[in-house]
Amino acid sequence: MSSSLFRKAPRFWERHGPTSLLLWPLSWAYGGIVRIRKLIQDLGFSNSQPAPVPVIIVGNIRVGGTGKTPIVIALAEHLSQLGWKPGIISRGYGSSAQLDPMQVRSDSDPLLVGDEPVLIAQRTHNQFPIWVFPKRQQSITALLKHSPDVDVIISDDGLQHSGLARWPAREGGRDIEFVVRDARGEGNGFLLPAGPLREPASRDRDATLFTEKTSDKKSGLLDEYFKGRRAFTLVGQLGTPYQLNNHSNTQTFAEIADQFLPHKITAVAAIGNPQRFFNSLQNAGIAGKWLSLPDHATYTPEFFTGMNAQCILITEKDAVKCSAIQDERIWVVPLSLTLPDSLVDWLQSILQRPDPHRYTL
Repeated sequence: MSSSLFRKAPRFWERHGPTSLLLWPLSWAYGGIVRIRKLIQDLGFSNSQPAPVPVIIVGNIRVGGTGKTPIVIALAEHLSQLGWKPGIISRGYGSSAQLDPMQVRSDSDPLLVGDEPVLIAQRTHNQFPIWVFPKRQQSITALLKHSPDVDVIISDDGLQHSGLARWPAREGGRDIEFVVRDARGEGNGFLLPAGPLREPASRDRDATLFTEKTSDKKSGLLDEYFKGRRAFTLVGQLGTPYQLNNHSNTQTFAEIADQFLPHKITAVAAIGNPQRFFNSLQNAGIAGKWLSLPDHATYTPEFFTGMNAQCILITEKDAVKCSAIQDERIWVVPLSLTLPDSLVDWLQSILQRPDPHRYTL
């Protein structure tokens, strides 16, 4: 059952109700498939070979984005500052069919390689090798062949990818599995399709990364699934908006709020959790109209032309798909994440472990 069927999260995923209960038998069947796949992997029946360098998986158990891409960027930049040479792999969601792994650059076509990998390349100024392909093991092989100096690989998503062999840190290995969680938590707690989960919320992980404070009504789930487990809270901060077709032209949120009336401001987001972007704008003093689109949606000039607004605010992920659009009303809002020192120190200690595969072959 493909999670791509749900590009926009149904409301019934957030609570128990008639629809979710009606779909629960399908969730039970889906859970059986998940358990069988995990058993096959645990018994070593797959032909997956471990990577020769540590792999850090930044993923989620909930369908839809939870803020993984800014974390991938922050991890790569911090590791580079510590002397590591990171490489990045991604499935390239939303990309066209590929026969072989492809390297991503800042000027790559997002329709060909996916919007998120292009965003990573642009934000990091092509500092790190980035490769995309649905079969991540093949991406790793291509990346290391092209960039043999890479000594750690960051995977944007991939927790459920059985073809990506790893020895997690919690089991004594040096590969790391992060589960990213935002304010929506686990919703109603059901697996697909009755709920938003691709795996049970009790899934093992080396650490949980919180990108937002979970609402009080989900505190019970927080205690049940995360008490006693390693967890880190990451602080996100909106940067100064810049004009889509003139990046050197910037204006602060205060200037935007003073210049435009609220009904002349429209924020658009085609990301996994658009409300998070809208809430951040409100916290920055921006009032206006909010327009959420399905994750990875594409844009056309006509879409913006028909919009009754004097100022249009979009995310950087959306901006990579708007490079050919010349509309002076569009402003891009960057987002940066700060990693706590405790996370960086722990990460460093894991990556410095000896290669466990060397002693088991």
